[in-house]
Amino acid sequence: MAGLRTRLLIAFLSGGAASAAFASSPSGGSGGPAPSMSAPQYDAAAEYRKAVQAMQDKNYPDARKAIDHVLAVAPSDANSNLIAGLAAAGMADDKAARKYYERAVRADKELVPAHRELGLTYLKLGDKAKAQAELDLLTQMQQKCAAAKAADIGGAVETLTKAMAGAPQARLDPAPSLLFASAAAGDGAYLDAVSLINAHRYEEALRSLATARAAFGPHPDILTYMGFANRKLGRFQVAEVYYREALAAAPHHRAATEYYGELKVERGDKAGAQVLLADLDATCTFGCAEADELRRWIDAGHAPAR
Repeated sequence: MAGLRTRLLIAFLSGGAASAAFASSPSGGSGGPAPSMSAPQYDAAAEYRKAVQAMQDKNYPDARKAIDHVLAVAPSDANSNLIAGLAAAGMADDKAARKYYERAVRADKELVPAHRELGLTYLKLGDKAKAQAELDLLTQMQQKCAAAKAADIGGAVETLTKAMAGAPQARLDPAPSLLFASAAAGDGAYLDAVSLINAHRYEEALRSLATARAAFGPHPDILTYMGFANRKLGRFQVAEVYYREALAAAPHHRAATEYYGELKVERGDKAGAQVLLADLDATCTFGCAEADELRRWIDAGHAPAR
């Protein structure tokens, strides 16, 4: 698997793994493709970074536009819903912000900034009971939290406690430092995750991948590795969700297709694995290592002997 991991890493750093930014336009003549076929196909990771930059520039309409493109591909991505909420709040649309924050905390129950902003938004909308519930959740998280999250949770608890007491609410910071981590920080976290995966330290790898995902959004390489790590931990259903999200972001992503096929073999679904192998054979015109590896899995009916 090391060779495949190297290829995936190179693709990630070069940006080559994501889907094309836009569908090609008609070449001329009368007619052309139907609107549903000619609509732009957005690169979710690129649009996510656009949204982050727009938020940093306090350009909330552009942030909302870019993050909507991401949510069209990854509607359940917690960080993307948080950004959508922050952008809506920046545009004074608190009801829309509430909707996005609620989606964010449903997707990731430990996303501290989303709980903080949701509590503040409930207060602004006059729902003190729900704001108190968010404060209670944050307080419980604070009591159980690891040292790495202590400062973030403590700050969220303090902000929401003051707001509940009627203190003037500070405007957005505009948002958590993790969410607006630089591309360099995201690359570093991704590289750390690859090293941890190679060392079979999957739980630690998932923490690094979460940092990379906060920087880059639903990037197919990150999602693929999140699926891989969860699969190695025996969390097959969780792994399948990540593989499907990776393929939603980049429909013919080779590594995601191969790994998803391997998962299907492990779960006894050889027919499903054959469908994914057929996709690799169709898209790898001159053959590829991913197709060869998945074919070995299918022929063996399990992980092939090394």
